[in-house]
Amino acid sequence: MRKALIAHVAVDQTTYSYDKPYDYLLVGNYASARPGCRVLVPFGRGNKKRQGIIMSVAESSDYEHLKPIHALLDDEPLISEQMLQLALWIKERTFCTYFDAFRLMLPSGINVRIVASYRIADGFCEEQLDTLESDERAVAEFMLHSGATVERSRLLEVMGLDSKSTLPDQMTRKGILIRTDDAVRRVGDATVRMARLCDGSENVKITPKQQAVYDLLASAGAASVKELCYFTGCTQAVLNTMRKNGIIEFFENTVYRTVESHYSVDMSHDIALTDEQQAAYDTLSAVLHSRKADVALLYGVTGSGKTQVFMRLVDDALAIGRSAMVMVPEISLTPQILALFRSRYGDNVAVFHSAMSLGQRMDEWKRVKNGDAKVAIGTRSAVFAPFDDLGLIIMDEEQEHTYKSESSPRFHARDVARFRSAQSGALLVLASATPSVETFASAVSGRYKLCKLSHRYGNAVLPKVHCVDMNAEVSAGNNSPLSRFLTDKLSDNLENGMQSILLLNRRGHNTFVSCGGCGHVVTCPNCSISLTYHSANKRLMCHYCGYSEPFAERCPECGDEHIRYSGVGTQRVEEELSYLFPKARVLRMDADTMMSRSSYETKLTAFANAEYDIMLGTQMVAKGLNFPRVTLVGVLNADSSLYSDDYRCYENTFSLLTQVIGRSGRGDDHGLAVVQTISPENPIISLAAAQDYDSFYESEIKLRRAMIYPPYCDLCLVGFTGENKEHTERMSHDFFDRLLRHPSAGNVKMIVLGPNAAAVPKVGGKYRYRMIIKTKNTAEFRQMLSDTVMQSDRGSKNKGVSVYIDMNPDSII
Repeated sequence: MRKALIAHVAVDQTTYSYDKPYDYLLVGNYASARPGCRVLVPFGRGNKKRQGIIMSVAESSDYEHLKPIHALLDDEPLISEQMLQLALWIKERTFCTYFDAFRLMLPSGINVRIVASYRIADGFCEEQLDTLESDERAVAEFMLHSGATVERSRLLEVMGLDSKSTLPDQMTRKGILIRTDDAVRRVGDATVRMARLCDGSENVKITPKQQAVYDLLASAGAASVKELCYFTGCTQAVLNTMRKNGIIEFFENTVYRTVESHYSVDMSHDIALTDEQQAAYDTLSAVLHSRKADVALLYGVTGSGKTQVFMRLVDDALAIGRSAMVMVPEISLTPQILALFRSRYGDNVAVFHSAMSLGQRMDEWKRVKNGDAKVAIGTRSAVFAPFDDLGLIIMDEEQEHTYKSESSPRFHARDVARFRSAQSGALLVLASATPSVETFASAVSGRYKLCKLSHRYGNAVLPKVHCVDMNAEVSAGNNSPLSRFLTDKLSDNLENGMQSILLLNRRGHNTFVSCGGCGHVVTCPNCSISLTYHSANKRLMCHYCGYSEPFAERCPECGDEHIRYSGVGTQRVEEELSYLFPKARVLRMDADTMMSRSSYETKLTAFANAEYDIMLGTQMVAKGLNFPRVTLVGVLNADSSLYSDDYRCYENTFSLLTQVIGRSGRGDDHGLAVVQTISPENPIISLAAAQDYDSFYESEIKLRRAMIYPPYCDLCLVGFTGENKEHTERMSHDFFDRLLRHPSAGNVKMIVLGPNAAAVPKVGGKYRYRMIIKTKNTAEFRQMLSDTVMQSDRGSKNKGVSVYIDMNPDSII
């Protein structure tokens, strides 16, 4: 019997409940297609073109009913066999679609979008226009006179049609137009969209929202679209309307695709290690040279010189012809570490993080793929760098939540790194002064190798820590966010020409607004959360969905003028610092000031060059940064994360405090850390002040064992979201019932909590319910979950409600 080549394809935009490898014929020139190549395939009854990735190729005699692929997009596979296996592993463990798993392996800039275009049908003439309806006639007349192929978006814009209009496709079915679907590659976001006023716009009548935009552009000359939306509270739709009416015009500001570092560091010299560092290096280097997969924890106090050990290991990996990957948790840390590694390894270093443009990401991915770069530095996405012979993976500050993806696929970079280590026979080094409880438990049990660094590098010593009871400050009449002790120490540091870092993990000016008359709290209409006042744009803003409204002088409920602005954010502290120290140069670092791609590096470089005296920021200033001139660190609200409902609250608080305290005294000068708290007697505060991780671990592991939390189980969060509250709640209970009725339910030990409304029950206009399952993450349990998700998705009564699975989430609130 005759056989044909069949491609098993992962197709884009499929739902989880109907996702599978779809079979397509490989004929003609496409018979050379190999696994890892992208293709364009006809999908569904309408045969609309969709992007796909070939998972495997096989011969089959059962092919008469199959459709041929429409186009082959790559001459050579973009995804290697190892990365194909990684994608399948991610799909099975994160409950995403096949294509979403493969998408992780590719840079955004190399992906394609399907563009629909239309042209007038052959043989159609002007005499036929009179036979058409008025709307069809207008489209046909335009297309006839244009004589060209027009993209769908352009056609709809010119004809004034809605983006969802089906008119062009109706005309295609009638034979008036001919539609083509083409794959257009995303060449990269190499520009920033800006806006400026048009000549003569002062005579155009405008709305109040448009007036705010007009006034800002009149004073600034030009601004990015993102800045306009933030400072005026308007939406993109307002700007589009102003452009349409000739009030403003958009233009593109060029962003270069090269990734540069402005830090001046010289690490080309030989690295001298202390006895402790040498012992750790010798242990790790022996594993690296064995070419056998293994995991080790490099556990060292802040400032102990873990980076020097990293570099010696990278030296070894390159010397034996293997590649190395170094991950950091925050974008803010990449400029410093990139400068260090570029100084030592030059152009052999590629960088990966989300603040890069699409073009930059694509170019760096190509350099690794082509073997032009053997060292990758970056955040979570760097774990997918396409190395063929990976020998070393380093994960710095491995406990950080930013290594866990919050959107599908919900993977943890640590899990992916372990898989890649096993695939390649590579050494995985997890490093931290405050490792996660799960990682430290594995090291203590012998599952991971354990290397300790107990002392700071060189002449540096751990800073002294002073705790301030803020209850006593209030009793003494001090209502400032800064205690008297911290204020005095800031003054001393300024006089001595040294630098200070202040941590407050809340942005904005005031964290909530209430009425003194009726008690009404101003909340977001889309979310179950209070609005935060931002003094920079004088608006109340939601930190969940981005909603904003103007500063209010009266209560919207009762009209009372006694509005109370409570809680303290970074903008409020910045004002206080300016008042207390008018000559001090203050750098504020939070999500509101870090809007551009270069913000992190520009501002951190300026601080490193002593252009600022005080750095004030959220948790982005707490970890990994190394500034020898910083001799004072202040933690303004040490209790902010201590009393949440999440089981990790003690661990997160201890880690954050320990890390930020460790930013002080990293040079030759002794450091001081000031911890402001309303709970000075809390043991977590005391242990963090003493930098005593071992005692913290002994206390925390007992609590985890008693309450059955990781590492004594795996946690599975099942989330439900929908616009209708009753439907969403019903879906959650329906899922619970289906799960318990599954044939495997009797074989899997589970503790199920819920379903209940989430801690923030409404976000972005959608209601949220969730269920927590304590169990072991086995193949049988995952299959049971997968079956239940597919059954629930296919139920007609559950339409409009989405369900997602998050294994071992960073937070369960």
